[in-house]
Amino acid sequence: MTDTVTDRFLRYVVIDTQSDASSSTQPTTQKQLDLGRILVAELLEIGLTDAHLDEHGYVYATIPSNVDKDVPVICFCSHMDTAPDFTGTNVKPQHVLNYQGGDIQLTGDTQQIIRVKDHPVLLDQIGNDIITTDGTTLLGADDKAGLAEIMTAAQILMDNPDIKHGTIRILFTPDEEVGRGADKVDLEKLGAQFAYTVDGETAGHIEDETFSADGVEITIQGVAIHPGFAKDKMENAIKIASAIIAALPKNIAPETTEGREGFIHPVNITGSMEKATLALIIRDFNDEGLAVKEAMLEDLVKKVISDFPGSSYKFTVKQQYRNMKAILDRNPEIVENAIEAIRRAGMKPVRGSIRGGTDGSRLSYMGLPCANLFAGGHAFHSPLEWVSRQDMERAVKTIVELAKIWEERA
Repeated sequence: MTDTVTDRFLRYVVIDTQSDASSSTQPTTQKQLDLGRILVAELLEIGLTDAHLDEHGYVYATIPSNVDKDVPVICFCSHMDTAPDFTGTNVKPQHVLNYQGGDIQLTGDTQQIIRVKDHPVLLDQIGNDIITTDGTTLLGADDKAGLAEIMTAAQILMDNPDIKHGTIRILFTPDEEVGRGADKVDLEKLGAQFAYTVDGETAGHIEDETFSADGVEITIQGVAIHPGFAKDKMENAIKIASAIIAALPKNIAPETTEGREGFIHPVNITGSMEKATLALIIRDFNDEGLAVKEAMLEDLVKKVISDFPGSSYKFTVKQQYRNMKAILDRNPEIVENAIEAIRRAGMKPVRGSIRGGTDGSRLSYMGLPCANLFAGGHAFHSPLEWVSRQDMERAVKTIVELAKIWEERA
């Protein structure tokens, strides 16, 4: 078994680990445990003697300190699951060696083309080795690139005792893609003071801000009756739900917003003539923005349903995660050390915000302040997903440099 970051990545992506939002178990899919067991075996092989997979699907391990002084315990975290948005079954990685520019046509579904105009960051990859799928599945760089990078950095630290570092904890989570990645983390057992998720995109980026997020469920109770006798009586819950979707403001949607603009986004609709349910997600960078959008959405529902006097609705808001910036601003050394590590790894650090969330959002509010480091992948959750070998290697170097910096500055 070889142990470069690319070798590890290619081993991991062929294991189907999609999570399932409709499942009530944790992990939401048992197949995530297949990868968890492989990761534990590899951690044990490189000398992390406490590596184990717990009953909820989390992998824990420790790189012991090799210095006498007191160094804060830091954690590196990535998630094992891939998104339910596109199939992750039977992934066939493809290689574009020494990329020389231009669009990349995928081989399994030739309709799928990674176009430079849509992915201008390809222009930074000239001469690099790019890994894609064949176009029939997602790749799983989100976040198996992060897994491979943490694993490779762990081996470097274990094989090179001259690299001084404090105690480092490793955490691999299930179910991040369905918002449950931190649900069953045992922070007492983890024993870390600060953390980094390795779950970002472009090389050199460090992110200390995420969306705040709520989920909304709208249940419509219509009036069902035989269609042959329905005149002036039937109120079809499916049509009411569809009218709500059609009335959503087009300028507050994922496809029409960018930067710090939030959105309202329907993610599921189910039902029958009698009863229908809508699931939506609300995103903004602050709680006030969430509240405004939720009030706007409920006003819209009231307006639509006012045309159906025999029908009713239930509007339920569930908090998902909150912007981690408020927590990280109290612990500036987390980001400062990461910026220095990125610089030492030969890149220009770029500090930014995530139009999404990570396990770090939840972990920060659970008491483990956590920023997000780049993993190098692009076009997540789609058959156009790709990552370069060189960017994964840069992530490995950044992790190693971070371990050194925390020891130096302790």
